[in-house]
Amino acid sequence: MDLLLLIVPLIICIVAQINVQRTYTKFHKVRNARGLTGAEVARQILDNNGLNYVRVEMVHGQLTDHFDPRSNVVCLSESVYNETSVAALGVAAHECGHAVQHAENYGPIVVRSNLVPIANFCSRAWYLIFIIGLALSSSLLGRGMVTFGIILFLGVALFQLVTLPVEFNASSRALAILETQGFLEGREIDGAKEVLKAAALTYVAALLHSLLQLLRLIRIARD
Repeated sequence: MDLLLLIVPLIICIVAQINVQRTYTKFHKVRNARGLTGAEVARQILDNNGLNYVRVEMVHGQLTDHFDPRSNVVCLSESVYNETSVAALGVAAHECGHAVQHAENYGPIVVRSNLVPIANFCSRAWYLIFIIGLALSSSLLGRGMVTFGIILFLGVALFQLVTLPVEFNASSRALAILETQGFLEGREIDGAKEVLKAAALTYVAALLHSLLQLLRLIRIARD
């Protein structure tokens, strides 16, 4: 059972990553009819939502796209910024969706932002505390540390849970904008939807991984 709880989460995450890479590669080869780049679409979306102050910049890597609320920058990877693919536009619009969420103080993203420092601490500290607790498990202090380590890991899982509605909402916003504002049409929209769905599933996989890992930690603590 413990072996399954170790292997199955890894398989889930690997399959999700392979799927998003495969889907992105597939639609990275499909150019949008208007010939717009990811950077151009991002700029237009931001301006149309009154976010002229948000910059669009290129960052190195593939699928390293993100929105930085601290500096108000939509960061697009090299494979998105200058590319005219359906995949690039989907990703660019998704990151702009996060910018709009912050501007509107969208509830889940406000909660998520407030939880970031706590989640960072939990993710760094849980393993060390849990391991030390196991080493001292014969004592009351050790058992308490094991429990505390599990609680910290639960904090990581809860953060991932809060992340899901943030990501799903950003994708919904992206697809609606791409279609209603005429950036993509017909099968192009279907392609962007597949890319964003595959990306969203990586967050679902990460949550499932954490929940199974949490079950494994509880079983270890009880042995």
